[in-house]
Amino acid sequence: MAAKQLTIFTGKRKTANARVRITLGSGKILINGRNYTDYFCNRAALIKVVEDALKVTGNFGKYDVLANVHGGGVSAQADAVRHGIAKALVGESQDFRTTLKRNGFLTRDSRVVERKKYGRSGARKRFQFSKR
Repeated sequence: MAAKQLTIFTGKRKTANARVRITLGSGKILINGRNYTDYFCNRAALIKVVEDALKVTGNFGKYDVLANVHGGGVSAQADAVRHGIAKALVGESQDFRTTLKRNGFLTRDSRVVERKKYGRSGARKRFQFSKR
């Protein structure tokens, strides 16, 4: 008898990387071994971001989500988890692909911090200029 294949999907945002695994279950969402509402300190906006992909496809409460996330800040981590959940849902069933793609959950947000250049005080800001 073949063992059930374990598939891990990755989600990314800025420097945050999330490894997400979903299974049919009661709807528990664990991030780094903690409940997602505790992990994001009851910040409603971040909790909504994590739930979005499941709610849009009508699967909220049907799948258990286990996610390991590291790097970045809490907002980038929430976006990385959402990206990973969306990719995992498509891995479960291709029927969700059009809905998730239309809502932009499958697209990797490629915006990252611009590097600091020499001769300037930041990426774009110049040092103060004195005419005289």
